Amino acid sequence: MTAQIRIGLSGWRYPHWRRGAFYPSGLVQRRELEYVSGLFDTLELNGPFYSLQRPSSYVGWRDRTPDGFVFAVKGSRFITHMKKLAGVGDALAAFFASGVLDLGDKLGPVLWQLPPMLGYREDRMTDFLGSLPRTKGEMAALAAAAADRIRDRFGEDPALTVADPDPPVRHAVEVRHDSFATGEFAAVCREFGVSLVVADTAGRFPWVDEVTADLVYVRLHGDQELYRSGYTDQGIGWWADRVRGWAATPGVRLVHVYFDNDGDAHAPHDALRLARRLGVR
Repeated sequence: MTAQIRIGLSGWRYPHWRRGAFYPSGLVQRRELEYVSGLFDTLELNGPFYSLQRPSSYVGWRDRTPDGFVFAVKGSRFITHMKKLAGVGDALAAFFASGVLDLGDKLGPVLWQLPPMLGYREDRMTDFLGSLPRTKGEMAALAAAAADRIRDRFGEDPALTVADPDPPVRHAVEVRHDSFATGEFAAVCREFGVSLVVADTAGRFPWVDEVTADLVYVRLHGDQELYRSGYTDQGIGWWADRVRGWAATPGVRLVHVYFDNDGDAHAPHDALRLARRLGVR
């Protein structure tokens, strides 16, 4: 079976994408999500990485995108960068209670980007990965523990129940310390069914290319200059071949690719080129 392929962007609200660089001149900012979700079928939500979002924000993102659209949600940096994955039970509950479940059927993978200074320790990673909810029902149960905190902070009621508790919640981990680039951590990811992100970072951070779950999660930050350089036709062709290979790999059901080379508006144009090369939306 060939896996479902989704090509999208890491965020969409970039001032330098306006005035014709990507968004048409005259397009008002509030219409940008509508415009970009008409071209792509997935986006990464970056806001939740920086701070807890309001439940109404998730509702708005859900309602302003078409049926079949999927958001990847970037996990809180308070958990990954400040707490460094230690003692994060309450923080995880608050993160998921802040409105993640309000995305409904448009909730896709949850991305956990680790900081460059955080090295690999088996006990830390197994404890963290073991604490992540595997289903929407588990997520709802975890979120319920922090519901009052979200109500007090935002004055809004988040979604805390799901019609069907069984759909899986997939997680992906992007590592940025060389000590993770071993078969040992890949084996831990396989044990927990977590995707080990394939990240192109212009050589800044370690390269890992291991299928560890039924989701292959790819982030393209630029191959020559981090967050800025565009991909050549040869580069787009190389990634197209890699995506086809992953999609044909036994056990892989989903391949998500997100472009994060947002400088000079390369990301949306490169994503469209890759999607066309693969014959997907």
